[in-house]
Amino acid sequence: MQNLLGLSDKVQQARQRAPEREANQLSVRLELQADCLAGVWAHHAHRLRQVLEEGDVEEALAAATAIGDDRIQKQAQGYAVPDSFTHGSAAQRVRWFRNGLERGELTVCDTFSAAAL
Repeated sequence: MQNLLGLSDKVQQARQRAPEREANQLSVRLELQADCLAGVWAHHAHRLRQVLEEGDVEEALAAATAIGDDRIQKQAQGYAVPDSFTHGSAAQRVRWFRNGLERGELTVCDTFSAAAL
């Protein structure tokens, strides 16, 4: 979806011009938006076709938690460095996926305008 809308290219261009910390933050916002969009897809896929089975949402949330930058860094080096995150923390990933899943609207996935992630 982000590729189709041209967002991925815009973010990549902005990242190339930005200092590392800001470039990482842009990556986080893009990744969290992807998590939210996955939630929107799940919302509508289930509403229209009942594709979600019991436990599917819990599995998705567990996966989002497991691949949060904080979790990965803590496992690898014993501590997390938030300024180096490129995908978002476990809590952020879960929050944005849930946001899309519960609301089912693309407009709730505007991570680039969000004051807090």
